[in-house]
Amino acid sequence: MSLDPSRPDIDVSVAHSARVYDYWLGGKDNFPADRALGEAMIEVIPTLPAMARANRAFLGRAVHYLTAEAGVRQFLDIGTGIPTAGNVHEVAQKVAPDCRILYVDHDPLVLTHARALMTSTPEGRTEFILGDLREPEAILEHPALAKTLDLSQPVGLIMVAILMYFTDAEQPQRWVSTLLDALPSGSYLAITHPSADFDRAAFDAAAAAAGQAGITLASRSKVDIEGSLFAGLDVVDPGVVPVLGWRPDGEPPADPNAAYYWAGIARKP
Repeated sequence: MSLDPSRPDIDVSVAHSARVYDYWLGGKDNFPADRALGEAMIEVIPTLPAMARANRAFLGRAVHYLTAEAGVRQFLDIGTGIPTAGNVHEVAQKVAPDCRILYVDHDPLVLTHARALMTSTPEGRTEFILGDLREPEAILEHPALAKTLDLSQPVGLIMVAILMYFTDAEQPQRWVSTLLDALPSGSYLAITHPSADFDRAAFDAAAAAAGQAGITLASRSKVDIEGSLFAGLDVVDPGVVPVLGWRPDGEPPADPNAAYYWAGIARKP
C-alpha cells in the first residue's frame, strides 16, 4: 500500500518525521521533502539509517522479552509510525496469540496504513487510534482503549523513538507519568531516546537540520532517562544502555555506542 499524495490530509511539501524514519528504514512511503531532510541529516551522521534499524530491532527484542519472559499480554504503543516489518502485534502474537495491542499515532497517514496492514490473530486484538502524546487523558478515555486493553492487568507501554520530538520545556515526563499512573502494578515502560551523550557535535548538527524543517530533535541523557522518565520504576537488567547493547541477539556488537540512542525497560512496582 502506498500513500496517495493527492489526499488533503497529507502535505507532501513538508518533511514529516514518520516519513523520514520510513526513508531511513528503506521504506517507500516518503516524498522528496522527507528524503531531502533524511539526506541532510545523514550528511552529518552517516549511520542514521543503521541507527533507525537498531531502534526497530530493539522494539522486537523488547516486545519479545515482555511477552515471553515478563508474561505481558497487552501493549500500548505510542507513536506507532508507518507500519513495517516486526510490528508490536506481530512479535507479541507470535509468542502468545491472545495478545492485545492498541496503537496510537497523531498522523492520519499512519492511521490509513495501520487499518490496512495491522491485522490481529483471531485470539487477540489489534486496534489503532488517532491520539497525541501531549493529550494522554484523551488516549486513556478513548473508547477503543477500554475495548482493547484491560487496565486491571499489566500493560507494556512502548515509547520507542518518540520522546525526542518534544522539548524539555514541554515536560514530556508529565505525559509519561499520566499514562503510567493509569496502568497497574506489573506494567512496563520501554524507551529508546537519542542522546548527545554519544557525540555532541554530530547530534547538534542533526538537530539543526531537523529544526530547519520544523521538526524538533531533542537530546536526553542517560541521567535524564533514569532519573526522570524511569523515576519510581524498577529498571530491568541490563539497565539503561546503548540501544545496540540491550540484550542483543547473538554476539554482542563490536561497538555498542555506534547508534546514538539510550534504551531501557522498567517495571512499575
